[in-house]
Amino acid sequence: MARTEKLFVAANRWALILALAAMSVIVFANVVLRYLSNYSLVWAEEVARYLMIWMTFLGAGLVLRFGGHVAVDNLHQALSPRAARLLRAALALLLFAFFAAMAWEGVRYMNAARYQTTPATGISFAYVYAVFPIGFVLLMVHALLVLKPYVRDNRFLESDEIDAEAAAAV
Repeated sequence: MARTEKLFVAANRWALILALAAMSVIVFANVVLRYLSNYSLVWAEEVARYLMIWMTFLGAGLVLRFGGHVAVDNLHQALSPRAARLLRAALALLLFAFFAAMAWEGVRYMNAARYQTTPATGISFAYVYAVFPIGFVLLMVHALLVLKPYVRDNRFLESDEIDAEAAAAV
């Protein structure tokens, strides 16, 4: 299971890295072309915008793993350990219900927009909106993988790259 989780996280990270690299190259090329030749790629801004949206939804699950999302934990600290665990379990259930509802609505939204096309590239908006169900399913999977330590100990996974506690102290 640990190997599968490691591969899952690595694949999620590589998807983000590739999206960021593609967006950076497209924006850089467009800026260079605009200033050197007074010519601009018509589709560059549109594609960069959609890549940014994809990165946001693909990265949300990774941030969740390490406790990087905004949270107010005063109530957790004021409660007894048992009550705090029950509160975290209830919050986890609410999160799963929200993620599932958003994934379901994302599929509906994606299907509703499948015949509309983007202005510059002419691709179906279904490809753009596919990020909603994919992103929320990824959030559910990441949440499942960190659920036990979160509910039991109010602890998230450790990362050499992310320090949520230090970021919150700023």
